[in-house]
Amino acid sequence: MVTSPGEPVRQLRLVLTVDDVAAAVAFYSDALGLPESAAFADPEGRVVILEAGRATLEIADAPHAAFVDRVEGVDPGRAVDRIRVAFEVTDAAGATRRLEAAGARVVAEPVRTPWDSLNARLDGPEGLALTVFEELDDPTRPDGPA
Repeated sequence: MVTSPGEPVRQLRLVLTVDDVAAAVAFYSDALGLPESAAFADPEGRVVILEAGRATLEIADAPHAAFVDRVEGVDPGRAVDRIRVAFEVTDAAGATRRLEAAGARVVAEPVRTPWDSLNARLDGPEGLALTVFEELDDPTRPDGPA
């Protein structure tokens, strides 16, 4: 379905193509806590759809992405990730430990950001750059960058 001008998009789906669906589901569902909403299998393969709450599309230029990397404590020699998935959680430190135990590599431990969130950077399954962030102030304020 293509939306016409002024018609809102109703859903954003980020599709990850992985080598090991079971391992990816274990990571994102079991370790991160995304509940399964549907699963389909056919002779060609399988897909599992996990719910991730509200979705947004954050578009940043390279200088801003590099700024976020610095704020999150990422090694300045690391290349800026072209795609990074950010998940809001209620406990960034706890989520970081759970994801690390599930196989993620911690790139930078949780750090308080200028936009008053606690952010950690990880490399998830198959090298996907991840941020887990916990909002520290009033949840009714407009969102800052993840």
